[in-house]
Amino acid sequence: MKHKVTISILIIFLLVGGAGLYIMMQNSFNMVEQAVEIQTPQGKLTGTLVLPKNYTSKLGLVLFIHGDGPIDASHDDGYKPLWERLASLGYASLSLNKRGINGSEGNWEHQNIQDRVEEARQAIAWAKEQPMIDEKQIGVWGASQAGWVIPRLAKQETLAFSLLLSPAINWISQGQYNTRSEMLAEGKSEAEIQDKLAYNQQVRQLLEKHASYEEYVKIARENSLMSRDRWIFAGKNLLSDATDDLRNFNSPVLLMLGEEDINVDVKDTERVYRNVVKPELLRVAVFPDADHSMLAKQTANSNLRAILISLFAPRQITIPGYMDEIEQFLRKLPE
Repeated sequence: MKHKVTISILIIFLLVGGAGLYIMMQNSFNMVEQAVEIQTPQGKLTGTLVLPKNYTSKLGLVLFIHGDGPIDASHDDGYKPLWERLASLGYASLSLNKRGINGSEGNWEHQNIQDRVEEARQAIAWAKEQPMIDEKQIGVWGASQAGWVIPRLAKQETLAFSLLLSPAINWISQGQYNTRSEMLAEGKSEAEIQDKLAYNQQVRQLLEKHASYEEYVKIARENSLMSRDRWIFAGKNLLSDATDDLRNFNSPVLLMLGEEDINVDVKDTERVYRNVVKPELLRVAVFPDADHSMLAKQTANSNLRAILISLFAPRQITIPGYMDEIEQFLRKLPE
């Protein structure tokens, strides 16, 4: 009996150890990560510079510009598969912690879109000083709210290319679309949706007249109460609209959209980009089963599935074709 127990324990130990070793191997990426600090008038920025393990000539660079939320440089390691793919193509990646995260000084919720543009410019200026970076081959990748940042940045910086994932056009319209889409997905009735939209309109009116946080709290619903910092953030960015800024693009643009996106009205985004961006610069890739973050719908709807893929197959966390599309786009860029 004791012999059988010992064998059982040994088998369990080997299985657990083997799984742990496999996870470590799957999450070991073929690239070099370096911690960086950038000094700015608004306070220190921290982040990560990613380089190929072996390179002999100067590298192009992709600056990562985050979407909403308290995002760290690697987006909880979610960027690493793409960083690795970019490294395989001869590109470095630079990604910063948002202000207030992991040593970056300040508060990201006190920034407006122009603040984020200036931050991106500071990152580009720093990158141009690095001996391994080709300053003529610096482009950007950005998701969601970066869709308001990057077109403005294109007016002030010479970008080699822009990779945009799930950007919205108008802040208010995007919020309305997101509210309706999420509530429909939750099975809410039209009456409930209209009630929430009317409440959101009431909140917007306070934001538009620069009401105090205390005035907002008086009418706020407990289940959707913003923090004071979030109130500041909403007030600073409420009127953002990318339409006119899209005219600033003077280099190739890859617009990537997912048909299952409930955050952004992708049909509206595609329509406006096609109407405004010069056709010869624009490539649009629409992925049928993808959500706002390029996850398959099945993965987006299951935290357990997302966690297991992240552990055992992190390079497959996004839908098939997403990173391939980026690679094909970059390979076709003019020298």
